[in-house]
Amino acid sequence: MAGMPENVAATASLLAAGGYVADTALATTVHLALRMGRPLFLEGEPGTGKTEIAKVLAAQLPRRLVRLQCYDGMDLSAAAYEWNHARQLMAIRLAEAAGNVADIENSIYERRFLEARPLLQALEGEPAVLLIDELDRADEPFEAFLLEVLADFQLTVPELGTLKAETPPVVIITSNRTREVHDAIRRRCLYHWVDYPDAAREKAILALRAPGVSERLSAQVVAFVQRLRAGDYFKLPGVAETIDWANALAALDARELETGAVDATLGVLLKYQDDIAKLKGEEAARLVAEARSAA
Repeated sequence: MAGMPENVAATASLLAAGGYVADTALATTVHLALRMGRPLFLEGEPGTGKTEIAKVLAAQLPRRLVRLQCYDGMDLSAAAYEWNHARQLMAIRLAEAAGNVADIENSIYERRFLEARPLLQALEGEPAVLLIDELDRADEPFEAFLLEVLADFQLTVPELGTLKAETPPVVIITSNRTREVHDAIRRRCLYHWVDYPDAAREKAILALRAPGVSERLSAQVVAFVQRLRAGDYFKLPGVAETIDWANALAALDARELETGAVDATLGVLLKYQDDIAKLKGEEAARLVAEARSAA
């Protein structure tokens, strides 16, 4: 594709310019998806930065970001297109009033009566990045609607014909793996599992996304979160929570981790009361001591 980064290093630099620190494996997969014109399927735990990749690519390429947020019960009319029945009915009445009833059957299925939803919006107009977010939340039968878009970057509307993209969109699909996505989707995509970052990469992310946080506090925050993720909690904190927590501590004028400040701000880092109760107090104090020592 024209205008795409020429190599893996350039792709990593493009992502970094948008505030996303990618490891070599992820940068390589993103680069191949861009150069080969293939959809990119990203799986991983919530909060690991899957959705952010699409946002950064849209901002840096630059392209329109078209987002399809998946949900239970989503159908073709919400995802791809829908006929504007009110406008069609008005056209029929105008044709009847003008005595042009013979031509109305074909004319009411013209493109002007078709309302574009995200899938069709991404195929038409200026080049786009199409984000199909949390596909695992949609019903399994919905995946069949995506196959034509992913394989040929086109949509077939039975009453109108096939609408094909002049410039294929960059397609990013994300899944939190609450259910398995069908092999037919996977075969059409390049795949990458987005894991939690290691300590070095998480420090680099904080330097980019939370520049107001001191280096000492950032190092301690990362050391604390890295140890926390090794524990048995219902929902481990993602990178977004690490950034929010570091910013929250800095807003409280913290220079380093203190048990009192940690206990008071656990609601920024953890999102379930059982997890907060398990960590608060002695366990948090232990992790604070280890994090301060490690940093």
